[in-house]
Amino acid sequence: MSELGQFQDAFVAALHARTVAPIAGWLPGGDGGDEAEPAGLAVYRNTIAKGCVDALAANFPTVASLVGDDWFRAAAALFAREHPPASAALLAYGEAFADWLERFPPAGDLPYLPAMAQLDRMWTTALFAPEAEPLAAEAFALAPDILAAARPRLHPSLAFAWFDSGLPGLWLAAREPAPGEMTLSEDPQGALVVRPDHVVHSRRLDAAGFAFLASARDGAALGEAITAAAQADPAADLASLFAALIADGVFVGLDLGDPA
Repeated sequence: MSELGQFQDAFVAALHARTVAPIAGWLPGGDGGDEAEPAGLAVYRNTIAKGCVDALAANFPTVASLVGDDWFRAAAALFAREHPPASAALLAYGEAFADWLERFPPAGDLPYLPAMAQLDRMWTTALFAPEAEPLAAEAFALAPDILAAARPRLHPSLAFAWFDSGLPGLWLAAREPAPGEMTLSEDPQGALVVRPDHVVHSRRLDAAGFAFLASARDGAALGEAITAAAQADPAADLASLFAALIADGVFVGLDLGDPA
C-alpha cells in the first residue's frame, strides 16, 4: 500500500478511535508517542458525527417525530459512535439502527420504537432500490392452468413484514403530514412498501396478503401462493387480493412453468 493509502487508513482509525495515536507518525515532530490532538481532527470528527446524525434523522423520520429532536439526536450520536458509516454515502445509513434500539436502555419505555425504525428502514430501502417496470393486469390474462403454474418475479423495491400487533397502522398514522391521535391496535398486521413508479407507496397488509407474498418470495408458483393465502385466511377475497397486488406494482415478471 502507498504511503498515502496508509495515511488515509490511519486517519480513519484516528477518527473512529478518538485518539491521535494512529497518525502520530505523520504529525510534525511525531514519533509515534502520545501527541496532543490537532484541532483539525476534532473538526473532522464533529463534521462526520453531525453528518451521521442528520442522515439518521432523514432515514428514520417516524422515529424522530415520535421521540422528539433532542432525544433522537442524542441517541443517534451514540449509535454513530458505535456504528460508524462504512462508506462516504450516507443515503441509506442506519442498517443496524432498529436492532440497536432494541438494546438501548432509554428506549425501554418505548417498545414500539424498534418496529418504527424497521418500517422506516423498509421505506428507505425501497426508495433506493433498482428500477423495474411493473406488470400490467393484461400480463396475467392467461389460461387458468398456465397462470397457476407461473412463478412471479417481485419488484426489487418490494419489502413486507408481519407484526404481532398494529404497529404498521401506528407507523402509517405517524407519517401523515398532520398526525391526529394515534392508537396502537392489538390485532396483528403486516406492512407492504414498494416503489413501482418513482414514488414509494406503503399500506397495511392482511394475513392472506402477507402469506401470498411470503410464498411468492420463496419461489412458489401463483397457484401455490394463492393456496397459502387461503390457508392464512379462509375468508379472504382472493380475487381482490390479487388485483390489489397487481395495482401495487409488486410483480415485474412471470416465469411460465409446466401446467402439468
